[in-house]
Amino acid sequence: MYIIYPLFAVIIWSANAVVSKMAAGVIDPAAISFYRWFLALVTLTPFVFMSVVRNWPTIRKYWWKLMTLGLLGMVLFQSLAYYSAQSVSAVFIGIFSSVIPLLTVLISIIILRTAPTLGVVLGSILSLVGLVWLVSAGDPTQLLHQGVGSGEFMLLCASASYALYGVLIAHWAIKLPCWQLLYMQIAFGVLLLLPNFLLTTDIKLNTQNIPLVLYAGIPASIIAPYLWILGVTRLGANITAVLMNLTPVFTAIIAISFLNEKLMTYHLIGGSLTLAGVVLAQYLSNRANKHNRVSPHAALNTDSHCILFTIKIK
Repeated sequence: MYIIYPLFAVIIWSANAVVSKMAAGVIDPAAISFYRWFLALVTLTPFVFMSVVRNWPTIRKYWWKLMTLGLLGMVLFQSLAYYSAQSVSAVFIGIFSSVIPLLTVLISIIILRTAPTLGVVLGSILSLVGLVWLVSAGDPTQLLHQGVGSGEFMLLCASASYALYGVLIAHWAIKLPCWQLLYMQIAFGVLLLLPNFLLTTDIKLNTQNIPLVLYAGIPASIIAPYLWILGVTRLGANITAVLMNLTPVFTAIIAISFLNEKLMTYHLIGGSLTLAGVVLAQYLSNRANKHNRVSPHAALNTDSHCILFTIKIK
């Protein structure tokens, strides 16, 4: 029964990829990026602000780390996703997001200097083949002539930014309560998004884009993370993490149903290979961890509810 919590969180985040696509053309990416996190900040303020004030000495100690996390998770990741949505489909966004867990592990190998497992190596190769097939629309040779499109490149940068966010938040393990940790990241994110927002000429809200801002600011930024941490608390980190692999499936279903997007053959092949690589890496790594009784990626496999809670903000 408790599986409903993280499952609904994944559905909400999957729908947010569709919202990102719907936002293209009806609101500037800089505007929805700012409005989304400003709305989340305003919504959380009555519940979190006083505890932040009481805990200010600790927050001030970690201010630059909180700002860095806000830059990676709230500014770069989501802003680049909104910009990329102007030229790539919601189905593509959903499939591409499935590689973030694998990117997280790969970045951890560089930053934390953890030894890559056989599962990571094999999974990385398989996922890379899938991504090449996906980005090239089933014709890898065209990448040699045309290169990677701007939308695909921005989505890759967004995924890498979020993967780095996940590594750093696990590595730093900032000693703050979950909601305070999230609140301060959002606050820094809003400040960093403000200059680009002010330079944008069209920031008007209307009947077309207000529902998109509301969805991105409340369900995707607050409700889904809350449901996720409930799932982590009751089911454990490993079970809930596996559910994230359903994101491409739910995104495709929602995009096809509401945007009439088409699921092409290269989507199925590229997406399946990419997801298979992620699952293979997870499966072989978990088997190795059980055999050795020590996780080579301990900082990323932590059972800290607070860390997993913030890592899964989407």
